[in-house]
Amino acid sequence: MPQQNGHPTPFQSDESVELIELERIAQAARVMGLEFDENELTLMQARVSEHRADYERLRAISPENSAPPALHFDPIPASHPHPDRFFAADLFAERSRYPAPSSTAAPTRPDDIEALAFWPLSDLARLIAAREVSAVELTEMYLARLRRFDPLLKCVVTLTEELALEQARMADRELANGHYRGPLHGIPWGAKDLLAARGYPTTWGATPYREQVIDMDATVVTRLAEAGAVLAAKLTLGALAWGDVWFGGQTRTPWDPEKGSSGSSAGSAAAVAAGLVGFAIGSETYGSIVSPSTQCGTTGLRPTFGRVSRHGAMALSWSMDKLGPICRSVEDCAWVFAAIHGADGLDPTALDRPFSWPHEVRLADLRIGYVAADFEKTYRGCENDRAALQTLRDLGANLIPIELPDYPVDAMQLILEAEAAAAFDELTRSGRDDLLVRQTKDAWPNVFRAARLIPAVEYIQANRIRTRLMQDMARLMADIDLYLAPSLEGPNLLLTNLTGHPAVVLPNGFADDGLPTTITFIGRLFDEATLLAAAKIYQDATDFHRRRPKVQESERQRPETSRPTD
Repeated sequence: MPQQNGHPTPFQSDESVELIELERIAQAARVMGLEFDENELTLMQARVSEHRADYERLRAISPENSAPPALHFDPIPASHPHPDRFFAADLFAERSRYPAPSSTAAPTRPDDIEALAFWPLSDLARLIAAREVSAVELTEMYLARLRRFDPLLKCVVTLTEELALEQARMADRELANGHYRGPLHGIPWGAKDLLAARGYPTTWGATPYREQVIDMDATVVTRLAEAGAVLAAKLTLGALAWGDVWFGGQTRTPWDPEKGSSGSSAGSAAAVAAGLVGFAIGSETYGSIVSPSTQCGTTGLRPTFGRVSRHGAMALSWSMDKLGPICRSVEDCAWVFAAIHGADGLDPTALDRPFSWPHEVRLADLRIGYVAADFEKTYRGCENDRAALQTLRDLGANLIPIELPDYPVDAMQLILEAEAAAAFDELTRSGRDDLLVRQTKDAWPNVFRAARLIPAVEYIQANRIRTRLMQDMARLMADIDLYLAPSLEGPNLLLTNLTGHPAVVLPNGFADDGLPTTITFIGRLFDEATLLAAAKIYQDATDFHRRRPKVQESERQRPETSRPTD
């Protein structure tokens, strides 16, 4: 409250403010499900009118997209022990160290280097470490495939060819001098185009930002460069991280190019599935790794909230955004995660926790739950999900039926919508949201506008309920090590994005439409090692992740795009 002589005084009305009509205030209240009598409305009139004047004063200051609110989301409930946020300097260094490559001899180099397009990182890394193939050769092969198949899949925003070849040549020089950075050394990768890369556009997939160049490297981009990886392309995302439609069209799944790849990490999943990069980085706020991985048959890791710095990444929801790898196997996801996780001092939500890989577990020694009620439903891929449960039992797992906490999770989506509307406040008020390709009920322009009417009180109340949800999930996870859920059925996807739990999504078969299906493993907060190790046991016992789409080259060729010049 305002102070006068050190004592609180009542708010003073500003008589210069134009008053809003009582009926308009009543109508606005009805939109929010509230009713006030005439006396209450009269008392509210001055304060509501002053609020509107305050909005104008605040709007005169336009924070950049990366500026977070002064509210900090922590996935660990206050009633549970909290990990140390920062470790000693030697543990920071440990993040970038890898075990030496397997002593197993490098696989034989194929006569046609393009046969390497779908190889997992473990095999590519051994070839490079043994100098059976050079980083330049691998990079040129992937760049050629990106050019050839992008006209069909529409998964590339910008080829970063100049940078890629520069990084690949450096990787080869270092290896010749005996300096090996680890399993990502010389491996070409693709970045979802919400990650800044110095000297190249970062378009966020949206027309209003298609010329945007952010003069910095995102922390993830920097860390992958430090690991020796080669950035080959900026890959598509549905505009402002929703869906698979961007300003250049719709990104397609290589399993059926007549269908979209889903989103929003549309290009990341499509490019990995089509053998156009060794791996990719995606992001997830509500399904943006899980959904395209399902549509494209890739393996994806959505880390614990706060595990990977989002510095240099487009903000959509400060309390829900997460960055993670999309790869061809669980093992690949683990190696990429090992390179990118940890605090950087730039993203206030990012923290350091140890991650050890390889991580050995026995399924019989783990307490593994499954969301029984959801697996009993009929949905696309339900037979494959039930078969996956049986495979795990055959591998020694003792599956425990569980129930997720019962909350109106769908209603809590307003948290995401309110934060997203704030992140793109200026876009809405400027009218430039009309430039976005998708202009439907379920598209950002409409959601941003409607979210302006979400009361601040309801946003805060939803977050208070979220706290209870997190506490209940903590109690559930105290009794199990991980659990399984259908990837896109039931409340689990939104629920765990709200609570910040890590998830691994991996292929488990094909549906009648010929497209892949997936199942999701969910782990304890910050226990990606156990989660990945358990998922790897299942994946190693199946071959779904090794099946490849027969991508046909498009007759139309996309012009090359290189580093912009000033």
